[in-house]
This record gives sequence, C-alpha cells and structure tokens, in this order.
Amino acid sequence: MQTGGDCVFCSASLEIQKLLCDNGIPVVAHVGLIPSQCTWTGGFKAVGKTAVSARALWDHVKRLEDIGYFGAELEVVPDRVAEVIARNTPLLMLGMGAGAHADAQYLFTEDVLGHGVNKRPRHAKTYRNFAAEFERLQQERIAAFGEFIADVKSGTYPAPEHSVSIADAELAAFLETIAE
Repeated sequence: MQTGGDCVFCSASLEIQKLLCDNGIPVVAHVGLIPSQCTWTGGFKAVGKTAVSARALWDHVKRLEDIGYFGAELEVVPDRVAEVIARNTPLLMLGMGAGAHADAQYLFTEDVLGHGVNKRPRHAKTYRNFAAEFERLQQERIAAFGEFIADVKSGTYPAPEHSVSIADAELAAFLETIAE
C-alpha cells in the first residue's frame, strides 16, 4: 500500500484476513472457486451448485462481512446464487464466471487478449487473439538472444564502444599501486 495500492487481495485463511482488516488494511477476499486452494476443494469446478454448497458460500460471505472486508471476488458460482449473495451483502462483489448480477465484472488479461497457453475457461471471453503475435515476439526474443550469444562467442561483443575507458596515465598509476 505504501507504493500506491488502494487495497490488497487476499485468499489466505480467515485469521490472516482478519489481521489485515484489524490493522486498517482494506482487503478484497475470494469466494467460490479459489484457484490457489482448488487442490483441496476438488479442482477447477463451479462452487455453489447444490443447496449445501450455496449455503457455504453465503456463510463465507457473512464471515467476511463480520471480519471487515469491503469486497470479494465471486468466481465460478451459479448466476442465481451470485445474484442472491450480491443483493444481500454490503460487500462489493466482483464477478468472474458468476453471471451478470455482481457489482462489477472482470476477466484476466490473458483471457481478454487470447494469449494464454492453457485451455480458456468457459466463463472467459476472448476479444482479440494475441497468441500469434506473442509467438512471433517469442521467436524474435529467441533470435535476438541467439545473435547475442554468437557475438559473445565470436568476440564482436562487447566492442570498444560498449566499454568504459580509462586514461593511460590513470591505468599506469593503478598498476603501480598493485605491483607492490
């Protein structure tokens, strides 16, 4: 926050989240599919598709309210469940894959620009296909580093114009100091 951030995003334990809020740090939580925890929650899949699971989402949001959050990402949650939650919480709900009823929508840049290498999630929409351009740039990077390596091996880099010079008298004086 000292570098200009307005808040922090945290999907850590509720205890850690509470410590942040208790210390006056505005925090945005993560509710629903939490990628950093999906190994323990059954993988990359929708959350809240059963009454029990939807109630667990509701309870999670209510705990966040009690802790002092101001917002939460609501990820890959059925749209009607997301609507009920968004309409019944003072938290700012940021939707991704949660239908049209969140307070705001977002997507990852990789999905919007189509330059991810993984399968695009069903809830994402690609507006441009940057994949070919990024591949072209990658080939340019590889070529540039190949040229650099070739120049180093051949001795053409670094050339005198890439080096710092020292006056002959200064070099001689330096050499005298280490000759002893």
